[in-house]
Amino acid sequence: MARLNRTGYGRSAVLLLTGAYFLVPIACAIAFSIGIGAPRQALGFEAYTGIFGADGFTDSLTLTLKLATATIALVLGLLVPALVTVRLAAPRLRTLVEIVCMLPLVVPAVALVAGISAVLRWGPDHFAGTPLFQVMVALQAPQFPVVLVLAYTLMALPLAYRTLDTGFAAIDLRVLVEAARSCGAPWPHTLIHVVLPNLRGALLNTAFLTLALVLGEYTVAAVLGYQPFAVWIVATSGSQAQMSVAVSMVGLLVTWMLLLVISAAGRARRPKENS
Repeated sequence: MARLNRTGYGRSAVLLLTGAYFLVPIACAIAFSIGIGAPRQALGFEAYTGIFGADGFTDSLTLTLKLATATIALVLGLLVPALVTVRLAAPRLRTLVEIVCMLPLVVPAVALVAGISAVLRWGPDHFAGTPLFQVMVALQAPQFPVVLVLAYTLMALPLAYRTLDTGFAAIDLRVLVEAARSCGAPWPHTLIHVVLPNLRGALLNTAFLTLALVLGEYTVAAVLGYQPFAVWIVATSGSQAQMSVAVSMVGLLVTWMLLLVISAAGRARRPKENS
């Protein structure tokens, strides 16, 4: 009994320390954003009420959401067919695909953006007067920098691969595909209407992780000279520190809400499948 009591106290202490580790910085940030502890400043929620009217907020958030949508589509468009092919037709290539997808983990974001910027400087000088010159210009368009989508896709590959690979491991892909094909379903129909619905949770988790990465990525965008949401927050902190903290807290809250929605959506299908 004494051992059980010590175990219970130990768990409570770990949970208390873990909760404090996460909640104390958040509480301090919220207190700063509403003026608690700031000298000669009245308490108020102006930092929160003025977010949507802040200069550059709408443009940076819109750009980030566009980049996130394109990145999610590209990541899923690359990995889902690749994993289906590896599991059904080329299992010997699974290790190679895994190594390629894990490589961004060992390449720091600073090194990645240094290589990208070097290519972007080298390309226009060597491709002037050719169609590739227009491609290089289009990749760097300020309205929608495709180069950021490509960089974010590389950075998201490790997380996306692990999430999707776990989803594929939870289903019998070969049986599903053979059953659909024996019923006369073409490959596109099999992939869209048979395989993807069984990967609903993995797809949602992959989309969430990719969205979180794009929302929080700063290094690549800042070095390349673009201003998506994360760069805008840092730029705003110089003149409106409280607002930048308020925006960060709102972004954290929205991220948690999205995580809860995705978790609920992933569980919503299970009772129907079991019934």
